[in-house]
Amino acid sequence: MTLKSTSRKKAIHVMLCYTGGCNGCDIEVVNALLSPRYDLEQYGVMLTWNPREADVLIVSGVVSWQMLEPLKKIYSLIPEPKAVVAVGACACNGNVYKNLVGDIKVNEDVYAPVESVIPVDVKVPGCAPRPEEIIQGAVKGLPKLMGAP
Repeated sequence: MTLKSTSRKKAIHVMLCYTGGCNGCDIEVVNALLSPRYDLEQYGVMLTWNPREADVLIVSGVVSWQMLEPLKKIYSLIPEPKAVVAVGACACNGNVYKNLVGDIKVNEDVYAPVESVIPVDVKVPGCAPRPEEIIQGAVKGLPKLMGAP
């Protein structure tokens, strides 16, 4: 058993990456989930800003061209096994940032969904999703971290 797998039994480290959009999902994640009402730290869910410490990457918003390469780099720095959770309609399908011209076409400055840039394990749709839905989505990614197929 490695030190990483042992520490995952005690705490899960989550990194939040806002990649563009209206910021509504960030408000739900940061202000709601980390507030005293939900207090995820009491359950061993810790927020980190260091990708080398992260187990779960929560991506909110469409991927703007400015965040394309930084998101790929952050993803590559997170050690395996890792889970990626796309939070919000923008991250899941592009939402209002898509242009409808015949088929759905994404603007050249916007990359959506997030899974078109990096692999996504769990999608949490909604604009903005409720905090309970975000928690459920993060929990769905846990089996991958624990080595389940």
